[in-house]
Amino acid sequence: MAVNTLLIELGVEELPPGAIDTLSDALAAGIHRGLSDAEVPHGEVLAYATPRRLAVQVAALSDSQPDHEVEKRGPALAAAFKDGQPTKAAEGFARSCGVGVDQLIHLETDKGTWLGYRERQRGEATTTLLPGILQKAISALPVPKNMRWGASRVEFSRPVHWLVMLYGSDVVEAEALGLKTGRTTYGHRFHAPEAIDLTQADGYLAVMEQAWVLADRNQRRERIREQVLSEAEVQEAIAVIDESLLVEVSGLVEWPVALAGSFDERFLEVPAECLVSSMKANQKYFHLIDEEGRLKPLFITIANIDSIDPQRVIEGNEKVIRPRLADAAFFYDTDCKRPLDSRISELAGVVFQKQLGTLADKAHRSAAVAAFIAGRIEGNVAHARRAAELAKCDLVTEMVQEFPELQGIMGRYYAEQDGESPEVAQALEEQYLPRFASDAIPHSRTGLALALADRLDTLTGIFGIGARPTGTKDPFALRRAAIGVLNILIKGELNLDLRELLELAAAQHQELPYAENLVDEVLNYALDRIRAWAQDEGITAEAYLAVRARPVTRPLDFARRLRAVQAFSGREEAAALVAANKRVSNILAKQENDVGLQVDPYLLKEAVEQALHEAVSGHREQVMPLFAEGRYAEALDILATLREPVDAFFDKVMVMSDDPAIRANRLALLASLRALFLEVADIAQLQQ
Repeated sequence: MAVNTLLIELGVEELPPGAIDTLSDALAAGIHRGLSDAEVPHGEVLAYATPRRLAVQVAALSDSQPDHEVEKRGPALAAAFKDGQPTKAAEGFARSCGVGVDQLIHLETDKGTWLGYRERQRGEATTTLLPGILQKAISALPVPKNMRWGASRVEFSRPVHWLVMLYGSDVVEAEALGLKTGRTTYGHRFHAPEAIDLTQADGYLAVMEQAWVLADRNQRRERIREQVLSEAEVQEAIAVIDESLLVEVSGLVEWPVALAGSFDERFLEVPAECLVSSMKANQKYFHLIDEEGRLKPLFITIANIDSIDPQRVIEGNEKVIRPRLADAAFFYDTDCKRPLDSRISELAGVVFQKQLGTLADKAHRSAAVAAFIAGRIEGNVAHARRAAELAKCDLVTEMVQEFPELQGIMGRYYAEQDGESPEVAQALEEQYLPRFASDAIPHSRTGLALALADRLDTLTGIFGIGARPTGTKDPFALRRAAIGVLNILIKGELNLDLRELLELAAAQHQELPYAENLVDEVLNYALDRIRAWAQDEGITAEAYLAVRARPVTRPLDFARRLRAVQAFSGREEAAALVAANKRVSNILAKQENDVGLQVDPYLLKEAVEQALHEAVSGHREQVMPLFAEGRYAEALDILATLREPVDAFFDKVMVMSDDPAIRANRLALLASLRALFLEVADIAQLQQ
């Protein structure tokens, strides 16, 4: 079989930058899936994309499916012949295979011998399969919003204008989205607008680059990064490259050219975050800072043209950004004319959730919980209550309504200006931490209390009205809220009882239609989220299940147990002790009555059971203080030394003695052994 390169390119009008990566990956995945399903051998599948094109290149694509052997099974041998002559069943089967009866074979199976036929079937040509594969791949694209154009009934994200499909140097004839395939593509809209006839599927990137198009999106992003860093160096500044902005800008250009501009220094009187948000959100500019991290009155824009007069392009961008920054300055000045706490009354007019009331209601509930938490973590109760009262006030400011991503940040600025306590001001920004699993947690005690209180209120409230998250829908981001609570408690080393906190948060709500079992439900939902955290920490699912089997309601305590069990599972003695715990668990589970922990030394007849009793008793004295202090790893290290007396006991002692008193005593000994390990986790689960 011969191999060659396949190139598919779909030419479109400018795609939404946020959809380019998704559509590009989906098209490549669809082509890859189609070729794999058809069993056509091929090499690497590469996805390319610009605002005006989606392309896929497949290396070393075979020109056909491989030949394969087809086996057909006919009637049973007993029914195929009678008196040595073929029956109608045999003749009919032979005709269906296009051969004579004498060319059929015998197939031996575990159910007997059958008449059969084998033939080698030639693989279908790849060029015959490609039209269907292309059509299916395009039909499956996750287009965010379809549109029609002209008189056509075809629908796509943007109007499509050309379709290329080359196998080597040959055009593969097909039709999709109302277009017939060809070899004609187009370069940069301004630098190379003429039609380009591709002669080969290979060398696509080089041909497009000659036409002022960087079709490889990763190459284009890195070109932008290099240019921004280089231009910043010329300006004696440091460029701040936001990766999400880099991706978005890359989706707006085919031939990036970085240009530096400036703005009036008077705008630097406005908080830097406001200016940066305006530059990023409105103009897609990269901002520059000095060595101390202070914003400089400079920006870098990415043009989609290599202008013969770049200064005019720069001046145009400077002219555009000026009113944007003026708007930001106006919003800031307007907001500063009122103290932040004057907006508390406005929160009563903003609905948090129809059944849970307004933001004012949420603030009132959160204040009680935050104050309680602050008291428990040696924070300032008054600060926590004040921070909760002000927490959502910046949501009704001009600046945050224009730039929602500045919530919390502006709260801090306005609180500082009003002369609020520095810790209260800091907490207003920290309330949204952590924003994602690996994000930092609040630094201040007031911030910790407020961040917890806000999330606990949301969790109990939304669960309480029955709006529980599902595997596919979580409109209130409850999963993120639960993970945030866990991260704060664990990373912040706050050994608080989550059940107690949830009970307090739930009690702040006036009426919840699903209040019954609410705390247990939210608690279990949160503790189930620890599994993902544990996985990120390199802790096995078995270790998680071992700890989860115990009634642990303090996430920090849960995490300490997890780390201890994970470390224990790697010890040489672990396997034997896990098996012993499993065995003990099974024995105790079969007893009709509960087995006590009280052992009568006088009923211990065998030396090995006496030795085990002494070991268990001695170890209990050592580990109980460690359990009380949460030093589980040290405790399990001590308990690991029980392996020898446990092994000796099971080797030489019959637990289920005929003597009821001795049997009960031995069961109590095993129960006391298991109880020691259960102080940490059900390590019997590790055997799974």
